[in-house]
Amino acid sequence: MKVVAAFFDIDGTLFRNSLMIQHFKKLIKYEVIDPSLWYNKIKPVYEEWEKRYGDFEHYLETLAEVYIQELRGVNKSYIEFIASQVINVNGDMVYKYSRDRIQWHKSQGHKVFFISGSPDFLVSKMAEKYGATEYRGTVYIVDRENNFTGDIIRMWDSENKQKTLDEFLNVYDIDLEKSYAYGDTTGDLSMLRMVGNPIAINPNRELLMSIRDDRNLLKNTVIIVERKDLIYKLKADVDIL
Repeated sequence: MKVVAAFFDIDGTLFRNSLMIQHFKKLIKYEVIDPSLWYNKIKPVYEEWEKRYGDFEHYLETLAEVYIQELRGVNKSYIEFIASQVINVNGDMVYKYSRDRIQWHKSQGHKVFFISGSPDFLVSKMAEKYGATEYRGTVYIVDRENNFTGDIIRMWDSENKQKTLDEFLNVYDIDLEKSYAYGDTTGDLSMLRMVGNPIAINPNRELLMSIRDDRNLLKNTVIIVERKDLIYKLKADVDIL
């Protein structure tokens, strides 16, 4: 019997920030990362984004470059301990709409999958917290001593998310036409295009333009904007200008 699936991105879709950013801040607190790296390399880019002159993706990429480099040689068990602190403190900092949808899907017997560009050791803990069926995140490779090598297998672009989707489809008999996908950037396009019920949550401009230029997405996508204590539900083919 075919099953209905719900594919969720995490950062910006479920979680109201970035798991990696929150982990980065904790690593500074625990003196794994030198605070001067924040002030010298990342803060100027962050401030440009905060003032809405810069782009959030550029800020995130700048931080990720430092993050990956600084984890090189650090033991995974120590990093996972700090990752647990992130989820314990920040794991409830999610969008109400997304949290409610996860609960609804589970109540309907749907399979819930988390597919995120955040590190897999953070994604795994969010998946456990919210009862996801399975998850995939960016893999941070370790050596024989369980220390990070500085090499990763990315999961934040549409192409790699597509490979993961194909893996899930090989395992589960999924009815794609009845299934759902939730995302906020163009990295989630492969998920949104694959299902009959694509939902863009607080999408960035690039994703909105991609939806506008894709006939099927324009017809089928629901756009959710959650601000303060209000949730706005829009139809892409009516409300995208």
